[in-house]
Amino acid sequence: MRQILLLAHRVPVGGAFTLNDLAGGGGRMDEVARVVSTAFTLSNDLRRDVEVTILFEAEPPPRARRMRLDGRRLKFLNPDERSTAALLKNALVRSAGVDRDVEASPGLVVGPASPIDELRAFAGTPGTMWLTEGGAPIDGDDTLGGSFRAILSDPTDPTVGEVEAIRTAGARPRSLGRRSLRSSQCVTALHHIADAAEGSPATEAGRVADQGPV
Repeated sequence: MRQILLLAHRVPVGGAFTLNDLAGGGGRMDEVARVVSTAFTLSNDLRRDVEVTILFEAEPPPRARRMRLDGRRLKFLNPDERSTAALLKNALVRSAGVDRDVEASPGLVVGPASPIDELRAFAGTPGTMWLTEGGAPIDGDDTLGGSFRAILSDPTDPTVGEVEAIRTAGARPRSLGRRSLRSSQCVTALHHIADAAEGSPATEAGRVADQGPV
């Protein structure tokens, strides 16, 4: 499984923004939408082994929102930024003021959350990476068998409190290089690395071993 957590710091959590101003009034929903599209879409299909969690933190709990997208059930996701942003905006609108999780569309669930608690829980799972320019280079253990768990941030850097939560929970700081990449570019790079690991001889040998004697 490939699991991604994205910190979204400025998107209006009630969906009160226009699709014509995603980068401004939308609080960089343009990049959030690109991350979602990049995480799931292939040329003519969706990646079904992907889960994306977005923590919308523009408001404190209980107005803050957690959105989860599950590739195994996801529908109505198109590769273009605008329609993806519309899908996410609609989910935020449907969840606004609701004190429970809402399945806004198949495979897309949104509801109230404490962002720091959610971040701490995700970061505390063994093997989780935190992508940051100051981290160590990604190695084979980070994408073993083609799977990974990664924490990313939108164009706003993680807050001091978020960094502390990530570090104390034990997530491993990892880097994709010296240049500062957009979050969506990081997702592309992660998929490329994981796809290569998934098709490696070691992985294929493991699959044969799991099947038993032939």
